[in-house]
Amino acid sequence: MSNTLGIGILGCGNISAAYMRLAPLFRGIEVRACADLNETAAKARSEEFGLRAETVDGLLGADDIDIIVNLTVPAAHFEVSQSVLNAGKHVYSEKPFVLGVEEGKALATIAADKGLRIGSAPDTFLGGAHQLARHLIDADAVGKVTSGTCFVQSPGMEMWHPNPDFFFQRGGGPILDLGPYYISNLVQLLGPVKRVMAMSSSGSEERTITSEPRYGQKIKVETPTTIHAVMEFHSGAQITYCASWDVWQHGHSNMELYGRNGTLHVPDPNFFGGEVRMTEKNGFVNISEAWHHPFAKSNDRGHANYRTAGLADMAQAILADRPHRCSLEFALHVVDVMTSILSSGESGRFIEIETTCERPEALDPDAARGLLVA
Repeated sequence: MSNTLGIGILGCGNISAAYMRLAPLFRGIEVRACADLNETAAKARSEEFGLRAETVDGLLGADDIDIIVNLTVPAAHFEVSQSVLNAGKHVYSEKPFVLGVEEGKALATIAADKGLRIGSAPDTFLGGAHQLARHLIDADAVGKVTSGTCFVQSPGMEMWHPNPDFFFQRGGGPILDLGPYYISNLVQLLGPVKRVMAMSSSGSEERTITSEPRYGQKIKVETPTTIHAVMEFHSGAQITYCASWDVWQHGHSNMELYGRNGTLHVPDPNFFGGEVRMTEKNGFVNISEAWHHPFAKSNDRGHANYRTAGLADMAQAILADRPHRCSLEFALHVVDVMTSILSSGESGRFIEIETTCERPEALDPDAARGLLVA
C-alpha cells in the first residue's frame, strides 16, 4: 500500500474550501478530486484548488480515491456515508456524523463487514489549546474535575451564512451544529457522559436573512434555538451547557472546568488555539506560552487552523493499522449525547446515554508534529 491515501471531497459548499486549503499541511493524504450534486459548484472548486471534478458516481467509483470526505448537509450524512461504504471506500464525515444512534450503528455494521474505517469531525479538540487542557487534567493539575460550565451563544447564523436554511431545520440548531465542538472536547477531557437533562425553546418562529445574496428572505424555524442542559459524566463531573442563537451579547466564558484544587479556563472548542488559564494561589496564570504544540501556532488568516488533522490522523492510522482519534465510537457517543439533550428538552426528563466510548488518545506535541508534512 502507498504511504499516501487519495482523498475525494463530496460536497463543495462553504466548508469544502478549508479542507482543500489545509490538507497539504499533512502527511498521508492527498486531495485528488471533488464532486457535488451541483456540478457547477464542483467545477468551481476543482479549478480553485487544482483538483479533478467528478460526478458523484464517478467519485464513488474512482480507483485513486481511498477516503471520501462527506461534506453534504447533515440530513444527508447517513445516506451519503452509506453510499461511500457500499462503494468500498473509507468515509470521514463533517459533523454531526449522523442524526441518530440507529443510523450510526447501521453504518458501523457496514464498515465492520467491509473492513472499512469511519471518522468524523470535529477535530478541533486535537488543537494545541485543548490538548494542553487534556495534559493538565491527566496530570491532575487542578485535581478531579467535579463540575463546570460551557456557553456558546450568538444572534444566529442567518447574519453571515449565504444559505443558512439548514441551520434551522432538522439536523441543525445550536446543539447539533455547535454542540459537536463542545461535547467532543468535554468527552476527550472527562470521558463519556452518563445522563443528561435539558430544557429547550425557540426565540421566534421564523428568522430573517440579513446576509447576501438572500437579504430579507424568511426562514421557518423547525428546531430549538435555545437549550439549557446539564450533563453528568461517568467520572462524576456535572457540566452545565447553554447553547443559543437567541442571544445578542453575553459575558460568559466558553468553557470553565472546576477541579478540587483549581479552575481551568479552556478557550472556544471551535478553534484549535487560544489561551488556557489555570488557577494558582495568587490567581489565574496563562500557561499556554510554555506549551509548544504545533497546532497552537497561527497559520491561517491570523488563527491556528488545522482542520483535516482528524482526517490525516485517520489516514495514518489506516496505514499503520492503529486506532484513529476521531473515531466512529467517539463520534457516535457525541451524537447520542446531543440527540438525548434534544429529547430531554422535549420531555423534561433525565435521559440515560445508551452508548459509551474510550477517550481518544492524547495528541501531544511530538505526535502532532508526526501528522505534519514538515
